[in-house]
Amino acid sequence: MPISTVLTEGLVPVKVWSPTLEDTARVQLLNMANLPFVFRHISAMPDVHWGMGATVGSVIATKGAIVPAAVGVDIGCGMVAVQTNISADLARDKARLIRETIENEIPVGFAGNPTLTDTVLACSHWDRVPAFVSAELLQKAKAQLGSLGSGNHFIEICIDQNNMVWLMLHSGSRNVGKVIADMHINKAKGLMKRMFIDLPDPDLAYFVQGTPEFTGYIEDLLWCQEYAAANRNEMMLRLKMIMNILFGEYRIDLEINCHHNYVAQEHHFGHNVWITRKGAVRARLGDLGVIPGSMGTGSYIVEGKGNAESFDSCAHGAGRRMGRKEAKRRFVVADLEAQTAGIECRKDADVLDEIPGAYKDIDEVMKNQSDLVTIKAHLKQIVCVKG
Repeated sequence: MPISTVLTEGLVPVKVWSPTLEDTARVQLLNMANLPFVFRHISAMPDVHWGMGATVGSVIATKGAIVPAAVGVDIGCGMVAVQTNISADLARDKARLIRETIENEIPVGFAGNPTLTDTVLACSHWDRVPAFVSAELLQKAKAQLGSLGSGNHFIEICIDQNNMVWLMLHSGSRNVGKVIADMHINKAKGLMKRMFIDLPDPDLAYFVQGTPEFTGYIEDLLWCQEYAAANRNEMMLRLKMIMNILFGEYRIDLEINCHHNYVAQEHHFGHNVWITRKGAVRARLGDLGVIPGSMGTGSYIVEGKGNAESFDSCAHGAGRRMGRKEAKRRFVVADLEAQTAGIECRKDADVLDEIPGAYKDIDEVMKNQSDLVTIKAHLKQIVCVKG
């Protein structure tokens, strides 16, 4: 589906790939579009919705400045998917055992690892930790490398259209990423006040390229993005070992690890720009990406088409259609049980905010970005581990 709507009330247009756009997200997008350093236009993906700091599903190109809150507090959050040659029937027979083993081996929620593995200790980024990170926070960061977190983070065992097993997980930079993000967001807000810069939303506070604040933020952000990727790799390493113990030797045919909350320097429309993807995946021509649905629906492996108007981007998931509090008001545990029937997962009040009904229709999202990606595989989970 091509661009559905173009908002023209800002200094630059906002091009929207969704046929619907909530008012709160519209306001956020237009506020961002009125910043003088936003380049050419803003792209809003088919899973677009209001988010803390900036709109989830937004792709923002800037020249000369970056808005830390547009990246958000889960710097480097993203996905890993691994295609195996394990048959679906074998996995289904051991679904409960798989879930229990994962929950025993990989910490979820706020937990960290009681002991540090050799792979965690060997990570190269411990030698260049951001200067303000305390010894206590560093120790927590080491303990949480290889842990899932909570909210919409998950580990899944999925089956593809060829009846083969995929391993998939979603997580980010854990507590250390949030602490670093909050510090820089607050620093940017303080800078705006000192410079008497009046913004329609405090979360639009920015750093100007060439300043110490900008340089410091980029260094810390890149460190967090590396930490997030390493966190996913560590969990996937353990997940592979679990499957090896339960199923014996198996083949890995493909592995994809991609951010969907991050900043990168890229070249678009003849210019070098900073691209902030908040809930969006890079989808250059040939890029492989992972687009999950909710804990009760399918997910997709995709290949980018390199659509210039989206700044080579696509959706990062189904996208929420209601907030967590509203989901808990609207649904009960019986609804969760019905919507996750046949899936080995938690079915209790503590994960009610993650009920599939709180999310948009992933198939509709995919339909609305047919000009951005080609579907390579359709996955359906049989096991889902939530924080």
